[in-house]
Amino acid sequence: MSEEYGLLEPGEGVDGDEWDDIDVADTDADRIARRQDREFLEFRKRIKDTEQFKVEASVFDDATLGALYKLVQDGHIDAFGGPISTGKEANVYTALAPDGEVAVKVYRINASDFRHMREYLDGDPRFEGIGSDKKKVVVAWTKKEFANLERARTAGVRVPTPIAIERNVLVMEYLGGETQRAKRLSEVDVENPETAFEVVREYMRRLYAAGLIHGDLSEYNLVVHGGELCLLDLGQAVTIHHPNSREFLERDCHNVAAFFGRQGFAVDEDALLEWVTEPSPDPSGDGDPEG
Repeated sequence: MSEEYGLLEPGEGVDGDEWDDIDVADTDADRIARRQDREFLEFRKRIKDTEQFKVEASVFDDATLGALYKLVQDGHIDAFGGPISTGKEANVYTALAPDGEVAVKVYRINASDFRHMREYLDGDPRFEGIGSDKKKVVVAWTKKEFANLERARTAGVRVPTPIAIERNVLVMEYLGGETQRAKRLSEVDVENPETAFEVVREYMRRLYAAGLIHGDLSEYNLVVHGGELCLLDLGQAVTIHHPNSREFLERDCHNVAAFFGRQGFAVDEDALLEWVTEPSPDPSGDGDPEG
């Protein structure tokens, strides 16, 4: 395989079956929001008066502003920029940090796609006993994405580096340049689809070996940054023990095969599924998914 879209070296200790419990108890952000001291009130006014946030009032409730305030206090954020993307479950913004630009993902507590979240959380051993409390579900989802990003990077999958988390706010590496975010795979001319496919296939295999399945993989959450393919949106990624994990993986394989088929490179999705779940030591051996 050519050096284009080069792969990371996997880290140590990825066995796919060790998980930290997720704590959804109140955080410092909730306590800050309840206390409403003078410094917090001044911060809230400054943020809510900022032009790019005025139309997002429903996203920035007091507890979310408390989370942002705590991240500023802890030195993870210096100043906020504009929105990168908006979605049903979360908005992503740029922000300045001590070491440069970062991305700040803010999950809505009153997410319009709440039932969609439950589909991925229910059955995940890390999130047993959370119940139907919206705040707990969204906080768990945010922490889940942070944990998934860490595990993916350790497995050698290029994802945004997670930096900090507070309640429903995730700070991570910003993928993009000075003027725009990194382009999605759907937005670029894929000059070498075979090479790009080999990288995506390897990412899927490494995720699976680390006990994760993306669950919503497509050309819309793969971006090209610094000559590398990077995988986004791991909030919904599930463990291989999830009751719907096979269904999610089959859907990922279907989406990947369909995209590269449209690029003129035929992929057998069944062979891709077999390769991801039972990789051959020799990539040119049996189970090669190229059609």
